[in-house]
Amino acid sequence: MKVCVVGTGYVGLTTGVSLAFLGHDVTCVDLDQAKVDMLRGGKCPIYEPGMEDLLAEAAQNLTFTTSYEEAVPGADVVFVAVQTPSAPDGSPDLRYLRGAAESVAHALDHDFTVVVNKSTVPIGSGNWVDAILRDSFATREDRPEGVEFAVASNPEFLREGNAIADTLYPDRIVIGSDNPRSLEVLNRLYRPIINQTFTPPTFMPRPEDANAVPLVSTDLASAELIKYAANAFLALKISYANEIGQLAAKVGADITEVARGMGLDQRIGSRFLQPGVGWGGSCFGKDTKALIATASEYNLEMPIVKAARDVNSRQRAIAVERLQDELRILKGRKIGLLGLAFKPNTDDLRDAPALDIANSLLARGARVKLHDPVASERFRAEQPELAPYLSATIDDLFADCDAVVLVTEWAQYLELDWSKFVGLMRNPVVLDGRHVLDPERMRRIGYKYLAVAR
Repeated sequence: MKVCVVGTGYVGLTTGVSLAFLGHDVTCVDLDQAKVDMLRGGKCPIYEPGMEDLLAEAAQNLTFTTSYEEAVPGADVVFVAVQTPSAPDGSPDLRYLRGAAESVAHALDHDFTVVVNKSTVPIGSGNWVDAILRDSFATREDRPEGVEFAVASNPEFLREGNAIADTLYPDRIVIGSDNPRSLEVLNRLYRPIINQTFTPPTFMPRPEDANAVPLVSTDLASAELIKYAANAFLALKISYANEIGQLAAKVGADITEVARGMGLDQRIGSRFLQPGVGWGGSCFGKDTKALIATASEYNLEMPIVKAARDVNSRQRAIAVERLQDELRILKGRKIGLLGLAFKPNTDDLRDAPALDIANSLLARGARVKLHDPVASERFRAEQPELAPYLSATIDDLFADCDAVVLVTEWAQYLELDWSKFVGLMRNPVVLDGRHVLDPERMRRIGYKYLAVAR
């Protein structure tokens, strides 16, 4: 099938490259010429393990351009995967989606094209995009005869750092449209993944337990709500673990054991029960905020979702409070933060807990030192005010520190020879922001071990 993907961020690029790998003829359009040039050269503008390898394997079916007129004509499916940042009131800013829809409408020429909202958009956006498409198409002086199109929703459930596996070996695929023909087209498009009949990438073999992938084929509004409901539930689960963690610390219980005992219940499961400094990234914060804003349009409140957001924000403050409780005075203290990206295996800094923690420490008069094995380059560009605090090496970060906080559980940090650094610190205090270090081992080495919920 001929596919167009609008936008080459995490979602758009992963979608386009994966579909090209499956054998579809894919053209990705992005208005950023520098990004397009980089992709044409086989280089990935984002850090995502395996993406450049998949780019190489899919190259014969993949084109990058800045022109809608090159990308859209003849396409069976057009995925719109542009950014939808939060507006000041919490609702998604849809100007990029509007612009993309208008540009797509002015280039449509196929007998039937499915225009797919791949971006996370509010419930009802499918109808809104459909109206924009039809209004914009009607204004074309060169409007061709016999062109038909329909809008569908195909939400993504990608984890940054694991995006390729989540695309090729997903838990489920959700498609929604009020047009039956659209659902048939998307069913055909995803059939190799649904049936797992494709030859896996050389670097990412098919999991042994991979079976046929469930397909949820539903109406437009339901597909849109599935995405928000799923992300909000995962955010709730993490915040619940963190809230229980604070009680565990008060009563003398071990939150990691409590979470393990809970997770073994098949009705609950162990994933997303890890306590720590809370969630970040582009999805949970934005989507929970948008869900609350959407509900308010219908005079509904979302008190559980609001509570999850409050607990998450509180976790970042608790990390600073734990340091203050231990060091008594933060003014003039030197604090090192290990990890800047919001999670391992990505360089994404959006809503990263490390940013709030660093700024809070600076506001209290502390001196900070920062390190990340992957995200430092992006950090310099996106956080120029904090960039001077970057440490070139881990040794430099530990030197003369009064405390070090493990913020992002990069494998590089977990595999450190921690005994090598204890002598470099002024006060060998370690705050485990992710509950991933062995407390007894750290104490034997010579550290004063602290944790957010211990």
